[in-house]
Amino acid sequence: MSLAVQIRQPGGPEELQIVDVPVGEPGPGEVRIRHHAVGLNFIDVYHRTGLYPLPLPATIGMEGAGVVEAVGPGVTHLAVGERVAYAGQPPGSYCERRVMPAQCVCKLPDGISFETGAAMMLKGLTAQYLLKKVRPVEGLAPGDHVLFHAAAGGVGLIACQWARHLGLQLIGTAGTDAKCQLALANGAAHAVNYNTEDFAARVREITGGKGVKVVYDSVGKDTWDKSLDCLRPFGLMASFGNASGPVPPFSPAILGAKGSLYVTRQTLFTHIATRESTQAMADDLFAVVQSGAVKIHIEQRYPLAQVQQAHRDLEARKTTGCTILTL
Repeated sequence: MSLAVQIRQPGGPEELQIVDVPVGEPGPGEVRIRHHAVGLNFIDVYHRTGLYPLPLPATIGMEGAGVVEAVGPGVTHLAVGERVAYAGQPPGSYCERRVMPAQCVCKLPDGISFETGAAMMLKGLTAQYLLKKVRPVEGLAPGDHVLFHAAAGGVGLIACQWARHLGLQLIGTAGTDAKCQLALANGAAHAVNYNTEDFAARVREITGGKGVKVVYDSVGKDTWDKSLDCLRPFGLMASFGNASGPVPPFSPAILGAKGSLYVTRQTLFTHIATRESTQAMADDLFAVVQSGAVKIHIEQRYPLAQVQQAHRDLEARKTTGCTILTL
């Protein structure tokens, strides 16, 4: 048996209940993992509220780190006793132990702790594909400006550091002056408090009226319209989340009027759809973390029993950097 956090119906944090669940043996292509730490992400809120529906009852959570307890037939890249970390489908990381597909599970280098591994996989792999794969048609080169919303969040702080490492001029937005200072301290070239400033006007000022080549947006509804105004001609609007709510329908004609813009809606799980792509992206993440160019900031730790409070704080935007559940 294993303690696990389940929801029996969509709703608020009060729907997160700790229950005992059976844990069996791994089947073909599966492993059983004993978690040491579990990561908290905004997609967990989407699953809890039903924005991204799950079959119920459901154990939520998309990333974790721990030790392999058992290996199913056909799994060749992992062995019992190895330290591992993962981000991937299906949800279910909010637990002590689980059986899951081995495809997205990667060996965790000895120099990276379980807590760091649990905190960085989903967020770090997201930053990796955004900066390395989701690029405007004209490409990105050192010195180019990009706009990154929620720059003081888990993905944002990693992206700030990684962008600086790549030579990009990242303009970060956040909801408080303190969060803006945090983004600057982690490599953002500029930071804008979108609650006290017009971020579109500031972007135009910073870029000498040219605009940025790409906007990376996990906020959604509240930032969408002005983000389009931040782009230079042929720029890319890269949506990868809906923290403020889904983007409402819009006419494609507006993209032409604003400069023949491109729009894409990305999700990590397309990028880690194969064992090979998952490992290549993880290797890139592990390397940049071990080099010291990117540091993983775990700013909040909650025992599994306090998962409801963790969700309340995440939704209230009281958190910065990465958040983990401890076991």
